[in-house]
Amino acid sequence: MRLSGGRTLYGLALGILMLDTHSPRLVGDVGNAATWPFPVQYRVVRGADPARIMGRDPDPTLLAPFIDAARELEGLGVHAITTSCGFLAVFHRELQDAVAVPMLTSALLQVPFVSRVIGTRRRVGILTERPNLTERHFNAVGWSSQYVPIAVTAMPDGATFPKVYIDDEPTADADILEGDMLELATRAVREHPDTGALVFECTNFVPFSQAVRRATGLPVYDLYTLVMHTFLATEGRTFERRL
Repeated sequence: MRLSGGRTLYGLALGILMLDTHSPRLVGDVGNAATWPFPVQYRVVRGADPARIMGRDPDPTLLAPFIDAARELEGLGVHAITTSCGFLAVFHRELQDAVAVPMLTSALLQVPFVSRVIGTRRRVGILTERPNLTERHFNAVGWSSQYVPIAVTAMPDGATFPKVYIDDEPTADADILEGDMLELATRAVREHPDTGALVFECTNFVPFSQAVRRATGLPVYDLYTLVMHTFLATEGRTFERRL
């Protein structure tokens, strides 16, 4: 077998653009390498703290360093790139145009697909930490709430989850975090009983996706489902030729 080189690293299925944070990350979180069943490569964008991304008007000066980091990951040979914050949806077009590999900025990319799966008579429930998602975020990943029925539910003031992952606390109680998640999900379904599926905007919610599925009985789409879908599209699976 003849081999061709040209770079230093090989076999990297996923590159991950990380905010510059210090909060704990359970397995399931994008920032815990044990989450992924394939090799990943991280790049931390220095100075990209959550407060600069998660406002209604994300700091535009962060776009250039995110593009630089994405291009660096592409140069290392990753087959797709994702991020550690769903609010980066607002920069999706610019980041996608900067590289030639699939760019998965946000779990919000899945919303039109989810809506078509559950039917337009049921709405997609979007769960987030802060009530700062706007049409700008939705439009940047290719859809509008004018045409896709959604309901956005955010955590209340005083919840522990935002204190840990937005204020960047270095310690947390996993049981309290799960409690916040279950309260958020069940409230979303209670307030919008026509909800047919949930999409987690926040990447930090993913460790609790199974608990939410059990509590609500609804399908849950998150960054993990988005990445695994793309992994199957880019890497595939070889099937034996047998019946």
